[in-house]
Amino acid sequence: MKRPYRVVVGKPGLDGHDRGAKTITRALRDHGFEVIYTGLHQTPEQIAETVLQEDADAVGLSLLSGAHLTLFPRVMSELADRGLADRRDP
Repeated sequence: MKRPYRVVVGKPGLDGHDRGAKTITRALRDHGFEVIYTGLHQTPEQIAETVLQEDADAVGLSLLSGAHLTLFPRVMSELADRGLADRRDP
């Protein structure tokens, strides 16, 4: 039997609003996905390490503040450093 699609949902930075992340987490679980929610105030390094440890198929990031312009590229860089860049890239 094939395992369910595994998604890590992360909340990088100091943003303390997590209702949206929890809503997405529940919706994905209700549709058969395995979801690992990292919780609030995660660093890009912590999120990337969770993706690696959990062997996740996808990453969802939730951020209410404008820090996404800084934090999202850092998460992508940390993923690439761990060999977890977009698997569609040649």
